[in-house]
Amino acid sequence: MESERPYEKCERLGAGNLSDAELLAVLLRTGTRGENVLELCRRILEAGDGSLESLHSFTREAFQKIRGVGRVKSIQLTCLLELSRRIAKADARRGLNFSAPSSVAQYYMEDMRHLGQELMKLLMLNTKSMLIGEKDIYKGTVNASLVNPREIFVEALKRDAVSVILLHNHPSGDPRPSREDILTTQRIRRAGELIGIELLDHIIIGNNCYISFLEENLMYAKG
Repeated sequence: MESERPYEKCERLGAGNLSDAELLAVLLRTGTRGENVLELCRRILEAGDGSLESLHSFTREAFQKIRGVGRVKSIQLTCLLELSRRIAKADARRGLNFSAPSSVAQYYMEDMRHLGQELMKLLMLNTKSMLIGEKDIYKGTVNASLVNPREIFVEALKRDAVSVILLHNHPSGDPRPSREDILTTQRIRRAGELIGIELLDHIIIGNNCYISFLEENLMYAKG
């Protein structure tokens, strides 16, 4: 039933049978002059790569560049994406285990994989490997010449942390560590050994994938 409206289709068949464009149409509700809401939603998806996934990188300003998307619809879209991120994070929280790199990566994945620039995050743990604090410590290029281990461990000492985990993202979506990533990790690990705070892992977040230095036996690798 091609002409069936998304609301009616959802009522008859359930939300699981709606396309991405139809789901968006139900939420946005109205189209624009000369274009119904479903046609508008198809164009919104095409502004990315045709999928809902691609819209995560859009800001309100980026949405408003799409013809027919104004202030209200851009707010609706950004709130929808934020809601989906929070749902994914809440789901990951239930199995969160800071001793398991996959668990840590899954929990922070939605926060970090869509970022347009590199961000390094410090997780601080107590003697029971429970999180006692987290802090964004570097934004932009994360490399050995810019990252100062002193700043990292001053923060960890403030929280009486006994161990730390580093996370950072690769905006390219490829989590494979660069030579600079390896050098940075070694500098931080050695600094931690001197003051008695262990670097447990460095996890690099890609697009729905990650690499753990611990899992890949890279904690003592040379750049």
